Amino acid sequence: MSLSIHDHDRRKSGLTYVYAVLSRRAGGVSIGVNLNTNSACNWRCVYCEIPDLTFGNAPPCDLALLERELRTLLDDVLRGDWMTRNVPEERWRVLKDVAISGNGEPTSCPEFPEVVDTLGRVLREYGLAGSVQLVLITNGSLVHKPEVQRGLAALHALGGIVWYKLDSATPEGQARMNTSKAGVERARANLVTAARTCTTWIQTMALAWNGQPPSTVEQEAYLEFVRGLVRERVPVQGVLLYGMARPSYQPEAAVLSALPREWMEDYARRIEAAGLPVRLSV
Repeated sequence: MSLSIHDHDRRKSGLTYVYAVLSRRAGGVSIGVNLNTNSACNWRCVYCEIPDLTFGNAPPCDLALLERELRTLLDDVLRGDWMTRNVPEERWRVLKDVAISGNGEPTSCPEFPEVVDTLGRVLREYGLAGSVQLVLITNGSLVHKPEVQRGLAALHALGGIVWYKLDSATPEGQARMNTSKAGVERARANLVTAARTCTTWIQTMALAWNGQPPSTVEQEAYLEFVRGLVRERVPVQGVLLYGMARPSYQPEAAVLSALPREWMEDYARRIEAAGLPVRLSV
């Protein structure tokens, strides 16, 4: 198995919950934790790279199996020859984070707070707490739920961070990009809750439809959303702006493509001018 930033297929690990990828945004090896083993999600993002995606929530998690798999992979990565066997370039051969992510919305897992506790305990035992980042990658749609907030508080206590998906700041854009009907106000309220509970970054996908970038209306709505956060001093750390690097498995795949680097760089500058720092991955 040779890892690539262009292929994040979770199935290659041969494990149920745990897998490894090369992450552009992390800048090295990321160990992923896939709680949505049924490939079910409460959203359907048009750029989603999960084949056979279905609508729904994560099933109950076998915490003991998750812990065993994480220990097995960590032993191989840290004490074996896993890096040289699987990572083609030396510059990528560093374990950067453990990311709660996978084939759907992870906070829909009934044991989400217990999962965070389990990961934190294992990282401490391996001496990785504080050096390997614990990350939650979420669409934020369930942050208003008390059990999810308990998990975020536990993540914060471990020094972890949240990557909160926000691809559009209009209802039309959310419906088009994410098949979400939650609305902008719900997205904003949940983002505020997340940011005030745990260190939080916004993660935003920008892509072209039929060769065209997001409309001026979409861009201005997003920039005003950012300005509003800054005005109200919501403690969002910044924006992780990224483009398409892997193929979508959704019906819209044929009309989606990556935007030019120049466009992405210009948009990043405009977001920074609105008041938040940007980390760009193209």
